[in-house]
Amino acid sequence: MADAITFIRSEEQTMLASTVRELVEASATLDSVRDMSLTTDAFNRDVWRGLAEMGLIGLAVPEEYGGAGYGFAEMAVVFEELGRMVTPVPLLSSLLAATAILESGDHGQKAALLPQIASGEAIGSLAAFETPHCDGVTSIATSAERVDDGWAISGTKRFVTDAPNVDLFVVSAIVDGETGLFAVGRDATGLTVTDTPSLDPTRPLGQVTFDNVVVPEDAYLGGGPSPDAVRRAVDVGVAALAQEQVGGAQRCLEMATEYAKTRYQFGRAIGSFQAIKHMCANMLVDVDHSKSAAWHVARTIDDPAEGPVAVPLARSVCSDAYLAVAGANIQVHGGIGFTWEHDAHLYFKRAKSTSLLLGSLDSYRDRLADVIGL
Repeated sequence: MADAITFIRSEEQTMLASTVRELVEASATLDSVRDMSLTTDAFNRDVWRGLAEMGLIGLAVPEEYGGAGYGFAEMAVVFEELGRMVTPVPLLSSLLAATAILESGDHGQKAALLPQIASGEAIGSLAAFETPHCDGVTSIATSAERVDDGWAISGTKRFVTDAPNVDLFVVSAIVDGETGLFAVGRDATGLTVTDTPSLDPTRPLGQVTFDNVVVPEDAYLGGGPSPDAVRRAVDVGVAALAQEQVGGAQRCLEMATEYAKTRYQFGRAIGSFQAIKHMCANMLVDVDHSKSAAWHVARTIDDPAEGPVAVPLARSVCSDAYLAVAGANIQVHGGIGFTWEHDAHLYFKRAKSTSLLLGSLDSYRDRLADVIGL
């Protein structure tokens, strides 16, 4: 097992967190997030440009492919800070696409595709899920057949993150009975993107339909089956979401405790009442619990012994914690917390949506039970 010291940020990681927080606070406000949530393609381009200029979009992409060559632990720091402000940027989507390409593509394909994603010039996303209960790896109906000009892809992908803003889709399809991945540009003939109404409009979702979309031979990543690449990309996405959930939960705790100290009733701060004290104490326990799970998976995701347990564990713990803390934040704020004008609902919506993204919680709990032999 990883020892406790691995959960402590290094000096470099602490500086990174501070830099990202300064960028987000300077370029985004919750008022702007609320305004963007009224659109179908929420995207804070100022934050995105800032991340690109600092080389943070490709933080975990190897240097030979235009990235910074850091590990996932550093990328996790960025996601935690973005989660504090429910920042509408397609970093999760590009991370999913980049990971899938890294795991499946040959050297030439990586050299051609990854620098664009790492620089933020092109926004990528993984198109793998087809049904609400699909895990992104099994139950795939989308197929690819060889044609004279390369490959013809037909099928429909659902719940594709940031689909309205994506330039490059990494698509899973069945080829001769096995799962392969294809890089497909948004402008491909026969490709249609339809907006999907979502509880959390700060992270746009879309349905992508492939109606006999013909792509060249070299669009087939690795030139062969790569089901493990899909699993790896989804697992990395889950680890990133866990960090985002921690950032959001931490901010909800701060909002609740700040309000409890300044809101007076009956001549006393409401934080002096036992019910509010207990609620805030429970929030603190949930946040700290989620931090441990999130940082455990951030540090062990590449460990063949720890990773298979850490991923579904973080998925379950961090999702439950964020939902509980976001809900308690509304309760602490009372009547004002239930209004659309208050920021609390932005976090509750993000908490609920992230618990459904990249596969259901039940599927991850089943997976955890299988891994530990239950």
